[in-house]
Amino acid sequence: MSEMNPNRKIIHIDMDAFFASVEQMDNPALREKPIAVGGAENRGVVAAASYEARKFGVRSAISGVLAKKYCPDLIFVKPRFERYNEISNKIRKIFNEYTDLVEPLSLDEAYLDVTVNKKGNPSATLLAQEIRLRILNEVGLTASAGISVNKFVAKIASDFNKPNGQKTVNPGEVIPFLEELPIRKFYGVGKVTTEKMYQLGIFTGLELKSKSLEFLEKHFGKSGNFYYNVVRGIHNSEVKSDRITKSVAAEHTFDINLSSEIFMMVQLENIATSLEKRLKKYNIAGKTVTLKIKYSNFTQQTRSKTLPYFISDKGLILESVKELLYQERMKDSVRLLGISLSNLNTEEKKTVVVQLKFAF
Repeated sequence: MSEMNPNRKIIHIDMDAFFASVEQMDNPALREKPIAVGGAENRGVVAAASYEARKFGVRSAISGVLAKKYCPDLIFVKPRFERYNEISNKIRKIFNEYTDLVEPLSLDEAYLDVTVNKKGNPSATLLAQEIRLRILNEVGLTASAGISVNKFVAKIASDFNKPNGQKTVNPGEVIPFLEELPIRKFYGVGKVTTEKMYQLGIFTGLELKSKSLEFLEKHFGKSGNFYYNVVRGIHNSEVKSDRITKSVAAEHTFDINLSSEIFMMVQLENIATSLEKRLKKYNIAGKTVTLKIKYSNFTQQTRSKTLPYFISDKGLILESVKELLYQERMKDSVRLLGISLSNLNTEEKKTVVVQLKFAF
């Protein structure tokens, strides 16, 4: 078993209610009001909620109908992903002025390894403060940060003083921090696993730490080794600045269920058009075409085909999709269709990380 590396300095930056904050920034009439980015219709889903809306229990991934019940005055705003991407790129440019080791997790969060940084500043805490201030002054949005010796602890810490705050967990504080932490706040421990841990008498990090590796592997399989290590501050995953895209996808949920393959092909052509735009934008092609089908009873099915050559053209994608669609009869009416392309022409690059010991 490896040991905790106390020399690394990892910052996790997480934008505060990113999509909703962008909408409030661009439209002053929405400021200080409960807003949800997403759809209010029957099958609409909340993509992001402002902090004013969160007070009522509105959260991302809940239905628009339920969100409206929680907050009758909720204002729905259609998402503008091009705008969010534009803002995200501005933020990443700021990150890159501090380190080349930036690993974006999504448009609104990223890990930064500042063990060795371009500013020559030995304090990751001060660097995080400076980065957050620059995002506020240059972009107009607030961000929160977590600072620690590894990605796992930094990710958890960034959620402690939200919004517009930060928390540093120094090397000597990592173990006490994790021991006192409620198990539901452990990154990677979802609702189902949390309930299972509760049934096993595990409510805090300290109680998790008291369990043997054999016990955890017996009850959680391969994840048991992960839990055993992280509660001891061991998580040596590197910040990878060149995360490789493994697949590109586009999908659509329909207002009315589809029961005819002919109507499905019409919709799949639109989906393939969106997919082609994304592929062309990033100069990506792939060999494996996957058709995703979600039925009206919420069961899901995927059908895939791998070609001997790379494709990115909508016409070629649709040829495979049509074959997959008619591969077998539909089990029920369909509420969602999606197309993804994987087995891509992207090549993985190796990053050399140099780590020196500095004061936190």
